[in-house]
Amino acid sequence: MLAIILTGLFLVLLLALPTALNRHAVRQVISIFREHRALCSDSAKTIDELGLRPAGLHMRLISVRDYKPQALQGLIRGGIVQVTAADKLFLDEDKITNLRPFKH
Repeated sequence: MLAIILTGLFLVLLLALPTALNRHAVRQVISIFREHRALCSDSAKTIDELGLRPAGLHMRLISVRDYKPQALQGLIRGGIVQVTAADKLFLDEDKITNLRPFKH
């Protein structure tokens, strides 16, 4: 009986933890854009200026997973982060209301 309970708890944590970490990463990415004041096309920043470039293979092997690049891609797909013609990024504050669970 105890083994079943522990297995169930493990599965819940296995599924819930990545979701919680991704939500936290979305908040972090939004904060990074605000800190860098990348809030319109005129003040857009490169991915390197924002510090959001995904880690290389070597760093991914030796460090804890960073969910921020994945969160950034989700924000781009959702239209909350816009990409300019010069491949610079900015946060569209008007569209952030679509992210009710992540609103600040």
